[in-house]
Order: sequence, then C-alpha cells, then structure tokens
Amino acid sequence: MLQEIRDLGFEYAELSHGIRMGLLPGILEAVTAGEIKISSLHNFCPLPMGVNYAAPNLYQFSAGRARERELAERHTFKTFEFAERVRAPLVVLHSGSIDMKNYTDKLIDLVDRGEKETTRYKKLSAEATRKTEVKKEPFFENTKATLKKIAPDAEKRGIKLGIENRQSLEELPLDADFPLLFKELDNPTFVYWHDTGHAQIKENLGFLNHARHLESLRDRLAGFHIHDVQFAGKDHCAPGGGKVNFAALAPIIKPEHVKVFEFSPALSVNEVHQGVAHIKRLWGAC
Repeated sequence: MLQEIRDLGFEYAELSHGIRMGLLPGILEAVTAGEIKISSLHNFCPLPMGVNYAAPNLYQFSAGRARERELAERHTFKTFEFAERVRAPLVVLHSGSIDMKNYTDKLIDLVDRGEKETTRYKKLSAEATRKTEVKKEPFFENTKATLKKIAPDAEKRGIKLGIENRQSLEELPLDADFPLLFKELDNPTFVYWHDTGHAQIKENLGFLNHARHLESLRDRLAGFHIHDVQFAGKDHCAPGGGKVNFAALAPIIKPEHVKVFEFSPALSVNEVHQGVAHIKRLWGAC
C-alpha cells in the first residue's frame, strides 16, 4: 500500500481510519526502512479489534452514554501511541455529532434535482439550522470535555490535534462555533484541520462561504484534506474537476501546512497526477 503511494510520487502519507490491525507490521517495516514518511494519522488508527471498515465515528466524543465516550477516549489514546511509533506529528479528529435526523443528505438530493430555490428547500434549510442550534448544547459540552481529557496525552507525546470541519450539518463543531471552541480549549495542542470537500459541500448547500470560513481560522490552521466536489455532494474528486475555487484559498496557504490529498480509489493514476499538478500551479510546491 505504502509503496504504491510512494510510486505515485508522494514522500509522505496519511494513515487514515481504515487501517486494520493486520496492516501494522507492514506499515512499521516501511517507515523503519525509510520508504515513506507519515504526515498524520486520522482517528481511529488503527481500527479497533474486530472492525474491518473505515469507522471514524464508531465511538463519538459527543455521545450521551459515558461508556461510548470512554471507548472513544481509549481508542484515541491508541491512535496517539501509534502516531508516536510512526513519528507522525498530527492526528486528525472527528469531534462528534448532534443526535438528530440527517438533513444534509436530503438537502443534497434536492439540490441535485434542481430544487435549491424552492420553498421546500428553504424551509428544510431553516429547520436544520434551528434544530442544530436548539439541540447542540449537551453534545457540544460532551465533545469539549472529552477533548480536554485527551489533550494531556497528546501534548506529552508532542502530537498536535487537528479538529476537522465536517460535511454534515449535524456534526460538531458547527462551523460558526470553531472560534468559541478554540477560545475555550485555550491550548496550542489543538489546531484547525480544513477539509476542502466538506467546506465546499456546505457552500453548495448555501450554509457557508468556503474562503471566508478558512480565512477566519487561518491563525489556527495546520493542514488540509484536499479534494474537489462535483455539484452538489460528490466529493473526493481530483482538484480542478469540481467546484472548489482553490485559487481563492491560495493566499491563506503556507509551506508549513500539511497537505493531504484525499482521493477516491476510483480515480485513475492520470487523474491523480493532474489533480496534484493543479494544486501545485495554484498553491506552489506542496
């Protein structure tokens, strides 16, 4: 797996939330041999024993049940341990969700059907906004409490924690709450991790200005998941093949930001190379 990534021209790889326990020996062998470096891990990595599918939301920091939050903490600590072993300086985190019905998929479906300007769409959007605000508090409080509990272990290991912006309207933190969250956590261990696809989907739905949102968090920005979005919600496309205005984001980009290409496995090798070239033309050498 890592040799294939290296053969595509990448010096670094992110180990994501689909890494099974059985892959660890080969990963450690490749890293020890210097075949590739690890830029970051995405929680949970490795997967909990017995889980064989990508599962970043298997256990949530925001959960109402204390037992689930404890499991989320335990497997996050295992991710920190593995990050230290592969010398990864950063772990990307999902921060939980509000327990409510899924509005995002319904809104994407309406946009795809050309119904964004309809009364039905506007009513559903307003309902989603209202209900997330009304219901978020206990789940957001659980998230903040859990983040505070895991921070000392990450700090001890010298690992930054990237709090990722999320695609779904129901997921935490809500985009408008990032400044409040960073102010309350008040710990340089926590940084902002920007997913270009997630932000673009929310812009496509009318909930976010992508470039303005990123600008508002530039002081805490540590890195990116880079992928494009074909209208309205088909993500993990090669940059340049969708709606993301990467040129508008360019003034915010710094050489020290971690830049992870998050591509669909359906892309061809040529599409991968074209997508990387598109970013380098706009952002400079990555």
